[in-house]
Order: sequence, then C-alpha cells, then structure tokens
Amino acid sequence: MQIADAIIHAIKIGKLSPGDALPGSRQLATKLLVNRNTVTMALDVLSAEGWLVAQPRKGMFVAHMLPTFKARKAIAKQRVEQPQLIKPHIFFDDGLPDTRIAPMDALGAAYRQIFSRKGRWQMMGYSDAAGEEEFRIGIAQMLNYNRGMHLHPDQVFITRGSQMATFLAAHCLLVPGDLVAVENPGYKAAWEAFEHAGATLLPIRVDEDGIVVEELKAMLAQKRRIKAIYVTPHHQFPTTVTLSLARRLELVELSNRYGFTIIEDDYDNEFHFGQRPIFPVSSSEQLENYVYIGTMSKIIAPALRIGYFAASPAIVAKAKALRRIIDVQGDNMMTQAVLQLIDEGYLKRHLRKATTHYRTKRDVFEELIKTYLSDKVTCKKPQGGLAFWLIPNTAQDLDLLEKKLLKKGVAIVSPKNFGVGDTAFGLRLGYASLDNAQLEQGIAIMAEMLLG
Repeated sequence: MQIADAIIHAIKIGKLSPGDALPGSRQLATKLLVNRNTVTMALDVLSAEGWLVAQPRKGMFVAHMLPTFKARKAIAKQRVEQPQLIKPHIFFDDGLPDTRIAPMDALGAAYRQIFSRKGRWQMMGYSDAAGEEEFRIGIAQMLNYNRGMHLHPDQVFITRGSQMATFLAAHCLLVPGDLVAVENPGYKAAWEAFEHAGATLLPIRVDEDGIVVEELKAMLAQKRRIKAIYVTPHHQFPTTVTLSLARRLELVELSNRYGFTIIEDDYDNEFHFGQRPIFPVSSSEQLENYVYIGTMSKIIAPALRIGYFAASPAIVAKAKALRRIIDVQGDNMMTQAVLQLIDEGYLKRHLRKATTHYRTKRDVFEELIKTYLSDKVTCKKPQGGLAFWLIPNTAQDLDLLEKKLLKKGVAIVSPKNFGVGDTAFGLRLGYASLDNAQLEQGIAIMAEMLLG
C-alpha cells in the first residue's frame, strides 16, 4: 500500500502524466528492495482503482482518462519535501507460507478445466450456503482420515478463510454478556470476533505446555459461567508450543462437565516436522461441544480465501442463516478446482514437498538465531508451523525495538498484537516467506538493535 500510495502521489503532483509507462515489476522490485510479488500486488491495486491500465505485452501505463495534474510550483520553489515512507525490504510476518512454491499453475489449470466443464451450470444459480456438497464431503474425508475426526459432511461449513469461520462461529454461539476464555498471549483477530458478538474475554496464561488449564479450573470453581474457550493447541499462536496430552484430556473433561464449547483453531496442522501431527482436541470421541476451524490458505497461498469449520448440525444451520445475510455462498468454482487437486493427489504431493522445504528453512533459521542471537534471546525450536517465538533475555522496550528495526528496513508484527491491552510478550518471526539471505540480514540487524 505504501508503494501504491507513492505512485498515486507521483501522479497527483505531476511527476507522472496520463499515458506514461511505469518500469516493469521486476525493475521496480529491484530498485525498492522488495519481493516482486509485493510490487505486482501494488500495481494490481492501482489498476483496480483506475490509476493504471495494463496493455498486453507492453506493460503498465498511467490511465489516459485521468486529468493532467500540474506540479505545484509554489511548493516546488519552497522545496518542501514530502514525508518519505519507510519501505522495509525485510518483513518478518507472523507465519505466512512461501508464495514462490505455491501451486498456482496447477490451481489455475484446474480452475480453467472446471470453468470449461461446469461454468455455465455453476453460474445459473446459488448453491448451499454451507458450501458445495462435493467439497464438504472432501473436507470431511480429509479431516476424518488425516486428523482423526468423526465428521459427517453436514457438520462442515465452507467459508472465505478462517477469520470468517471464527466470526460466524462466534455469532452463532455467543450472546452479549457471555464469557469466553482465551490464551494469553494469543490471536487478537479471533478475540475481536468474540467481542463483536458481545462476549467478555477471560485471558488465561500460556506456558511451555500450552494454556494453563489450572487457571481455567479456578475460574470455573468460582462459578464463572464460561460459554466457550478459544485455543490453538497444535502450535499455539504466537508461542508455537503444543498443548500437552494431560491438559488436552483435562480440557475435554472440563468442557463436558461445565458445558462450554471448545473453539479450536488448527491454523497450521499441515506443517509438522516431527513423527506425526498430534490429533486435534476436537477429534476426541468424548468431547460433546466443539467448533473446529481450519484453512486452505496456508497450504496453497494466503490469497486463496477458503476456510472451514466443523461443528454440530445445529450450529451449521445457524451459520447458514447468518451467511445468507452477508454473503449467500462462497467461491464454488474455486472450491471445485481445489477439490480436483485433492482428488488427483496433487495437493498431497505438494504438501509433502512443501513440508520438506519448510523443515529445511526452519533449520537454517534456527542456526541463524543461534549464531546472532544466542546470548540475547531464548527460543525453542518449533516442531511445526512457519514461525519462531523469541523471548528477549533482558528487559526490552519492544515498541521502541519495532521502530528502530523499521528505520533499518526490517519490519515485524507488533509485539502488542499478541497480548491483552498493550502487553508485549515476545517476538513472533515468520521465516517461510523470506529467502535465506533476507533471513540472515534481518536477524543480523535485529542482533544490533536488541539490548544484550
């Protein structure tokens, strides 16, 4: 967005005129020291907004329909400089996949085949608000086979990403005044969905074994009527720790005894580097009340907005009624294309290659952290997922650290994003979307900024 806004500013002050050609995306990316995909997304935004037009085999041009903006001479004479936006060339996200290995060609081919075979029929009307039956069957089979679930397709609801799944689940489960227990540190985007539904959050501490269930038991013993608990047990967000078996069993028992629903976000189950992924809490045959949330975005690419949740038929029915108000249905053509990749075995092969790719990159990143930060942070090698959790060994102003890093061209997800209020716990650094050179440069700069 900074790149897009800078180009708009250049058009408005007359540096770029209607019909002017822009440099190619590769050339721009090299000059700005950013990934080419970042530049491409900026140009796509400008094209969608009407500032630029693409001419096949020629490139991007400033739209002719725009008025000719004249540079303001008074401003030019005074040499008033426009504030310069800092464009970080390294961004440690919170665990996004590597788009360079995304199976976009295979997905595009599958989409074209589906459109050719079913396009006219698909566009004639609406389908089930919960998602196409074929795709729900495919997701149910995948979860039953790979994650030990016991689902009927009627228990599966397809959404546009996991955040939409969380939002719908929150509004189907909760009423104003309900209490929802959450991990602290945790995932604030989910918290906002619960608060939007009128819930009050009860933060519960996380340690090396996951959410501290003893604190939950203490709250329940005080007669606090907790309606739901939101957890990320496989690789806790943001700390990456795995919820221990003892706590999993205890959480199931407490849910059944007190009647609260376990909302389980299994956001990166696919990428596990140990012997095998631990089955979800929701796979327990004893658990009575749960909502299990997952996504296809990590498997293919963040731009692919396909998520899902699994729950009781009653919750699915409520979600269908709610969805009809805001969305009617999902992208059925795209889900059919993804289903084709699943049925052909392509997605399974891609996941196998991607897991090897990420395991290697994780090991490289671990060595870089040891080399540059061993005396400054405590970090446990994650057994899965696409991010590390770093805790500084000495007291740090993490807000100030974030600003200092940005001045050096390194951006991080604000540590404040993981705690209640302005509480900052540590640094979550995604490693998958950066190449090895960027990882080393970013960690080396961080070593300079962190207090010893």
